[in-house]
Amino acid sequence: MTTHIPVSERPAVDTAAMQVKRNRHYGRWVGVAFLAVLAAMLIHTLFSNSRFQWGTVADYFGTASIVEGLLRTLWLTAAAMAIGVVLGTVLAIMRLSPNPVLATSAGVFVWFFRGTPLLVQLIFWYNLSALYPKLSLGIPFGPEFVSGSANEFITVYVAALLGLGLNEGAYMSEIVRAGINSVPPGQREAAEALGMGSRRILFRIVLPQAMRVIIPPTGNQLIGMLKTTSLVSVIAVPDLLYSAQLIYSSNFQTIPLLIVASIWYLIVTTILSIGQYFVERRFSKSENKPTLTFTDLKRIVTNGQREVSV
Repeated sequence: MTTHIPVSERPAVDTAAMQVKRNRHYGRWVGVAFLAVLAAMLIHTLFSNSRFQWGTVADYFGTASIVEGLLRTLWLTAAAMAIGVVLGTVLAIMRLSPNPVLATSAGVFVWFFRGTPLLVQLIFWYNLSALYPKLSLGIPFGPEFVSGSANEFITVYVAALLGLGLNEGAYMSEIVRAGINSVPPGQREAAEALGMGSRRILFRIVLPQAMRVIIPPTGNQLIGMLKTTSLVSVIAVPDLLYSAQLIYSSNFQTIPLLIVASIWYLIVTTILSIGQYFVERRFSKSENKPTLTFTDLKRIVTNGQREVSV
């Protein structure tokens, strides 16, 4: 049995005589020393190994063909991400639809394009004319209004956008679906109680709250898409990597040209990463804010009615 001793009767403790000892994190210092040695070795080999040919890297870094390839890479990245975001949003809404046909169709699309390698999809779109020599637009099983050769329509750029955009749409659909599912169901129920329609609930209530979950992984997908565009070199799209390949195939300076392409990828990726950091910080501020109350929803409905009346 423990005896309770009043505080006034307890012996005094001389705190001045007590010594505070700091913990010794020897493992951390060992790790720092190991990394410092590796960094020193890396820096030494970069500047002591003449085979890197930094002079050649500097000569080709800003050439016209490399810059044009970089611009095509940026264009492909932006266009493919735009297709992926729009298509992914549509697919996510379809998968969450109570209509089993829409939900199943979207699920099959995501299953197929996530289950096959992107490189295979790019080559398939590039060689679509072998399967369908002629493409036509018209009434199903009826007359054709417009028709033409598949080789004329499916250019290397169209094949690249189809491969990159459709594949990205499958991944973006899961990101958007996760964001929509993160919104508390009570928000939708309160909006339905106020008489709001499904479309208005989605675009005025659900999606704005889901953006804080959707935006961060979308930034990662954008950075990943920048590097994924290098795959289009297999179908002869003159992007950044293919432009470097064309140069070193003629002058045999393989390593310096690959370094040039890598540096440009690192520069653009760094810029996108900085932008992603600020965007994530902007949307993370809303995580501690309360969700929409019934009064907020009522104000949204009232403002919407006023806009319609005006």
